[in-house]
Amino acid sequence: MVQSQPKIIEVYCDGGSRGNPGPSSYGFVVKQKGNIIKQGLGYIGIETNNFAEYTALIEALNWLQTSFPGADLVAYLDSKLVVSQLSGLYKVKSSKIRDLVVKVRQLEPSFNKILYSHISRDKNKEADKLVNQALDNQEEYGS
Repeated sequence: MVQSQPKIIEVYCDGGSRGNPGPSSYGFVVKQKGNIIKQGLGYIGIETNNFAEYTALIEALNWLQTSFPGADLVAYLDSKLVVSQLSGLYKVKSSKIRDLVVKVRQLEPSFNKILYSHISRDKNKEADKLVNQALDNQEEYGS
């Protein structure tokens, strides 16, 4: 019997705030073999950029644990701080961010492995566009 290889899924995550803290949102794009299979976005209220970035990852992982349990993930984020914290290179000083790291750690066992990778903003345009779309929609329709 041929053993199937774990699915490799790419997830691009971004979070942003207009002001720091300020009105914040997240966006994520999930790809398999270069094709977009899921996009997500949402407004999260008055928060920091880092809070929004972690929220993007958590929302993506929540969706992925149901749709692709056991997959190999590459999570691309344009926040070097978040990638460094999740990789264990930097300590998490904020208790609010520490709570988000705990949520990520609780989701990680749903997957075979996760690689957190820092990318430049210009390589994260699709997720960034969703962040701005969520912020623009919030401004247009109010809270």
